[in-house]
Amino acid sequence: MTPTLPTPKPAFVPGRVSKAASVATSGGTTGKGPGKPSGKGKAPAAKPAANTASISAAIREAADAAKRRVLAIINAHVVPIDGEPFDGTVLVEGGKILALGASVQVPAGADVLDAKGQWLLPGFIDAHVHLGMNPEGELASTSDVNEMTDPVMAGVRAIDAVDPFDPGFDDALAGGITAVNVNPGSGNPIGGLAVALHTHGRYIEEMVLRSPSGLKSALGENPKKTYGDKKQTPSTRLGTALVIRQAFMAAQNWMAQPEPRPRDAHMEALAMVLRKEIPWRQHCHRADDVATAIRLADEFGYDLVIDHGTEAHVLGDVLAKRGTPVLIGPLFTTKSKPELRARSIANPGKLAAAGVEISIITDHPVVPINFLVHQAAFAIREGLDRDTALRSITINPAKVLGLADSIGSLAVGKNADLVLWSGDPLDVMQRALQVFIGGKPVYTYDAVSRVGAVASRV
Repeated sequence: MTPTLPTPKPAFVPGRVSKAASVATSGGTTGKGPGKPSGKGKAPAAKPAANTASISAAIREAADAAKRRVLAIINAHVVPIDGEPFDGTVLVEGGKILALGASVQVPAGADVLDAKGQWLLPGFIDAHVHLGMNPEGELASTSDVNEMTDPVMAGVRAIDAVDPFDPGFDDALAGGITAVNVNPGSGNPIGGLAVALHTHGRYIEEMVLRSPSGLKSALGENPKKTYGDKKQTPSTRLGTALVIRQAFMAAQNWMAQPEPRPRDAHMEALAMVLRKEIPWRQHCHRADDVATAIRLADEFGYDLVIDHGTEAHVLGDVLAKRGTPVLIGPLFTTKSKPELRARSIANPGKLAAAGVEISIITDHPVVPINFLVHQAAFAIREGLDRDTALRSITINPAKVLGLADSIGSLAVGKNADLVLWSGDPLDVMQRALQVFIGGKPVYTYDAVSRVGAVASRV
């Protein structure tokens, strides 16, 4: 894996923090370095035994002080997504947005970052990736994206296979992406449980935003090929729908048993879908597969999300009437198999025009994750409304993931997942300069060295 670069100095680009709050520490000497004797030629005095309880308390106190510190990003062109853009200030405290507006007063003692007129937006969200499960540039044997040993793998969890040190997470930060939804692959009719994550961290539990965030299923060519090559069911679209139906029937029968029921990972996962605790994430491309996805959802009464939706615009009015969102993409690929023959960067605009709530996705590593915003920009060129394009990589995916109360837009009380851009991010010549997750700077682009640096994950 590629090593993490050190954070450039100064810590904020552009502008400087004009006042950094100091953190008090106990022990040591002033001006001579920690533990350095004050006299010359004298043997150092014996050190008292360390009081680990008081050291731990001091560390906690310092961490709490850092959380209480206020960061003020001033002179920014702020695009909150839900609300009109304005030129002004965003205040951050304790990892949350404390205040924002054109005339917000900066409290005394705050750390101040002068944005100098550059653009401040919420971190982007890619609601369909395979980050950490299917790293780029590695062997097929190192991929953990598909457990293709049985058509029904409802109980497997993406979280158990995500490597936070996959270089793709660094690429995500460089593209202004602060949250992702990691899905199992599409080799099975029922592929497993997804997880929504922040894009920086060393310990997966500290990165989790929601787990599970959905249950992945696949229609169309992928499961057909996987099991058709093995001469077992499903080898057709008929068989794939049968596998899904039988799994839900088994789950209904399991749920009908009196308590205490025997534990079963697959049944418990499917029961979460049937109880509408998590959405059913349906991989499908062709319009007839979208129709099958709708048919199955109506039959079993779960919340449906269409993933990919290459031909979903054909049924745009049906999806809009149902309120079914579509995660469309990846868009920057060839028509590599028959069910992709209708792929077009114009399709997001067609879906949105029909009234469907869309999110644009990269399916990383199919399309490099840092190209997410570029896909949105090219979709605008092909007819997608500009505001909808920004919503498709911010608040819309946040809604799909059940996280709209914390991420996806800038508002008081929401996570301070912020990205300072050199200009309009929909202009391909602009770039992310500074990325914050929970108010913590995790990525900086140094315009002098032309190098992006990610905060250490260890």
